[in-house]
Amino acid sequence: MPRKPDEYAVHFLLTGGHREEVRFNNVQDFQKWYTAELIPKSSSQEFITVPIKNIQGEYMVIRPAHVLAIRVEPVFLGSVERF
Repeated sequence: MPRKPDEYAVHFLLTGGHREEVRFNNVQDFQKWYTAELIPKSSSQEFITVPIKNIQGEYMVIRPAHVLAIRVEPVFLGSVERF
């Protein structure tokens, strides 16, 4: 039985070499944000908000035109799977 990730770490590589990481509860939340917010404004110089659900009181904004690459990584918090 395949393991299910506890969350997904999304790594953004931005122009100038900056790297940022945001975590999503599941890959569907990321895909929904990606297709609704980032893709339609991919060449825009205006800021868009990146949802940070697991950190209270913090938010991140990016310029979509400055996103060079995105890596989505599953994160497994438990080290041993028990049946």
